[in-house]
Amino acid sequence: MISDLLENNLAWAESKTRKDPDFFHRLVRQQHPDYLWIGCSDSRVPANDIVGLDPGELFVHRNVANLAPAQDANFLSVLQFAVETLKVRHVIVCGHYGCGGVAAAMSGDRHGLIDHWLQPIRDVSDEMASHLLRINDPVQRLNALCEANVAAQVRSVACNPIIHDAWARGQAVTIHGWIYAIENGLICDLDLSVSNRREASQQFPDRLSVWLGAGFGDCAEMCPHTA
Repeated sequence: MISDLLENNLAWAESKTRKDPDFFHRLVRQQHPDYLWIGCSDSRVPANDIVGLDPGELFVHRNVANLAPAQDANFLSVLQFAVETLKVRHVIVCGHYGCGGVAAAMSGDRHGLIDHWLQPIRDVSDEMASHLLRINDPVQRLNALCEANVAAQVRSVACNPIIHDAWARGQAVTIHGWIYAIENGLICDLDLSVSNRREASQQFPDRLSVWLGAGFGDCAEMCPHTA
């Protein structure tokens, strides 16, 4: 019931104030996050909670399948505000395994309006087709595309004029590619950090396939943190 949410809010606010009397006063006084989070809308991936940050410490943008399209005015507005006004130092693109948006794009079925939004993931799937077809397990194949989608969005952010302008004026902004495992609550760093145009060209010299490793799609092998 909706009334339950209001009661939960009251209990939450009282609990926060009881544990930290200055908590809400700090939030009112300032918002100076060092991080912009570009994540999926999936309700099982609460950005602040999984990285242990309070509100005001993480600027969050979420959409279906954690995309960073250069044609989306909503995303561009968030990116520009985060970089030029808030002066964030890190842009984190965080996908998650088993992403429903990635699965929908991968299925080839029609889902209506969202098909237009998911087209960039289909493009990534086409780019990675030869590699994905070699993965027999459907869960691992989906997870491999979830990782490839993160890589594609890091590439998209790194190619964005807002980021290029920030780098040109000497502003320190680093873009990171992460993926979250809902089954254990752990994040895997996909080792896709980019801090300047030179690193971007080295990280993605031609196609995403250059980035692929033998363990692509298996976070347990790629990242001991989640093993």
